[in-house]
Amino acid sequence: MAEGQMEEAASSSAAASGTPFQLQFDKPIPFQIKLAEWNPEKDLLAMVTDDSKVLLHRFNWQRLWTISPGKCITSICWSPDGKIVALGTEDGLVLLHDVENGKMLRSIKSHDVAIVCLNWAEDEPLSRTDKEDLLSYEDRTTRFFPPAPVMPRIGGLNSGDTGLADENEEAIQAFSSASCQWFNILCTGDKDGCICFSIFGIFPVGKININKVPIHVQSSGKRTSYRLQDVSISKVSLSRNLHQLVLLCSGKLINTDNLSLSYDISVGVHCLHLDTSIFSNRKNELYQVSQQASSIQDLVEVVRASISMMSKQWSNAMNLFHEKFSALPSLLTAHGMESSSEDEFMSLLFGTHTSPALHQFLVSSLGEAGLKRIAKTIESAGRELRIVVSEHLQPAVEIISFRLAELRGLARWRSRFQNIGLDEKLMDGVTERVGMLVVQVERFSRVAATVLYLFQNFFSWVLKCVKILLSEPTDQVPSTNSELVVIFLKFLLDKDPIKQLLETDQIFEWDIDTTKHVEHLVAFGGFTDTQFLERSLAKQFMELEESLKEAFLMPFTTISSQIHCQGLLPLYPVTSSDASPSTSTPASIAFYKQDKDSQHSASSYSSTDYICFKIPDGSLNLRNFVAVIKDFCNSRSTSSTPSLSGFLLHIPVEYECVDLSLYKDNQVVLLLSGKSSSESAGRSWMVMLQTENLSFSQLSRTFPANYYNLQELEVLELQLDTDYGKVRSIPHALSTPLAVSASRGVACVFSSRRHALVYILDEDEDEDEDEDSEME
Repeated sequence: MAEGQMEEAASSSAAASGTPFQLQFDKPIPFQIKLAEWNPEKDLLAMVTDDSKVLLHRFNWQRLWTISPGKCITSICWSPDGKIVALGTEDGLVLLHDVENGKMLRSIKSHDVAIVCLNWAEDEPLSRTDKEDLLSYEDRTTRFFPPAPVMPRIGGLNSGDTGLADENEEAIQAFSSASCQWFNILCTGDKDGCICFSIFGIFPVGKININKVPIHVQSSGKRTSYRLQDVSISKVSLSRNLHQLVLLCSGKLINTDNLSLSYDISVGVHCLHLDTSIFSNRKNELYQVSQQASSIQDLVEVVRASISMMSKQWSNAMNLFHEKFSALPSLLTAHGMESSSEDEFMSLLFGTHTSPALHQFLVSSLGEAGLKRIAKTIESAGRELRIVVSEHLQPAVEIISFRLAELRGLARWRSRFQNIGLDEKLMDGVTERVGMLVVQVERFSRVAATVLYLFQNFFSWVLKCVKILLSEPTDQVPSTNSELVVIFLKFLLDKDPIKQLLETDQIFEWDIDTTKHVEHLVAFGGFTDTQFLERSLAKQFMELEESLKEAFLMPFTTISSQIHCQGLLPLYPVTSSDASPSTSTPASIAFYKQDKDSQHSASSYSSTDYICFKIPDGSLNLRNFVAVIKDFCNSRSTSSTPSLSGFLLHIPVEYECVDLSLYKDNQVVLLLSGKSSSESAGRSWMVMLQTENLSFSQLSRTFPANYYNLQELEVLELQLDTDYGKVRSIPHALSTPLAVSASRGVACVFSSRRHALVYILDEDEDEDEDEDSEME
């Protein structure tokens, strides 16, 4: 089509359906964009460049921030409230970043391979009932505790890799305290066929490996079982009522009832319908458990960081102490003496004599300045230990204990919480372990206070000795509490109780009387662990972590086992030479609320699924086709519900569909770019079709005679001067991605000359909205 004919067609469209998409602006962008996603609540566009930088722009193209996560970004999506942007990486991480400043809030290891798709769905108000309002969750920790502690940061020391970004404490607290949030679930799919589910994006609640999911198909009164192999997920979409999940994946379809019927043609792209009604049916229970569990996991990281920080701080101080005092044994050897450091100090304490080696050590090697430096370092370390314990470690452990006690109470409500995997016995065990950790923290505090007091008394005595020796040679010994000095020399000169309590491999021995006393306390009830005194603080924390992992794994496995495949729809075959065809082929999945005049009652929430995808050229002997299918999830129901239907849309031969997206009100937005070999090279079109105006034909689901039935659908020829949609001519060659915002009624496209073009899709949108308030 010539350029003049294009403008004529665009004018014809404008006359038929009003002014087509208005160009808001055309801005150069110095990057090649591979992913783009509009914020669902604000006029913000997040983009990922080819080198995995993440950019955030306002609607007026003002850049707010740029971050470089240091990993290859393979997928992106927003939280339902628009406050968090989620990034999937090539190595299986989910990175959650704050919209305000781009800082990372969480780094979660969900997968072992690249995460290729993300979908963050929120329970919609229409699917909620009055009964659920009565079951709303109240976080009672605020009644009894001050705000939860944050990561300790002292003297520039790093608390270690915890998966939390401790430099963004306020945002983390707001993100973790989700009591005001509606129930939502983040779905992540990887290239090896696994889908993970996380409540609020942070608490893992289920995982499905599509390679292992049995697929049962009912056809001609006979049930046949299938399984997919070598699966790679490309798209996932959870319905707005959380009842069902639709996914697109590539893989080989195997007839497990008769393996001989599995031919090469079974390798293709398939659509699956998973029953996720467990999320909707038990969302109140899952809400409560995930709130408590995610907060506990945050506090566990605070405990871990506190122990790590204390270990580093104390180790640095003791290294200086041992470095200085290690000179005394060397001097004793040099003077031909066989006594130990303890013997020399004992002799000095009780006034027998001061050996030449000890005198040289105190006056020359150590000196008054050196001793004061050591004493100040130990005192400073002790002060920091007290701060970490009182402001971070102890409050974190106490709040963990409170939250676990609440979970333990919920676990006893078996009729509601047993079927989501909250096990009463496991919760009893983890509650006892956190109780023992509370005891260990108190024990550590007392031991640390005693050790620091003994150090202080020892340094004070040695300093007096040094001053006397420096004034004049004498055997005079300063007065002091000799008993405390003896205790220090016996137990602290070559030992380190604080270090031992912070090590995981330390075992403490206790006398028989203490052991019997503990056994007598067990008889009073409350706990059964009689070996806790043998463990260190770090070891007790390790056991708590293992117990927590086991307790929270039970809901994870229980929920996972209740997610089943409800339907299979093979879409089109692919050749074995095609590498991950489903990840590179444009596709979109969406759920739309059914009309009020539908057959469902007004009190029930129901939605219709739409699946739109481009069929690769040559597959099914078709070229330049886009398919639209609806009611896949509903097609298994009774005969009174809508049946599976769709249509094939033939794109004009001089163009190719480079990307597409389902839009609000059952609309489809297509991005067409002129083929390089045609007269339309360098020209593109953006087309928005109202599917309700198009003719849907029923699609049969006959197995196993023909796996792929899309040829049954009616073929519609796309006319660029069509009067059942909107068409806009774009005088540039376009490339992926196409970013469409249903909430704002805009679309952003990217030209091959590295320009971003933003179009207004709905002319009746409120364009006078104050953009300066968008970040509030």
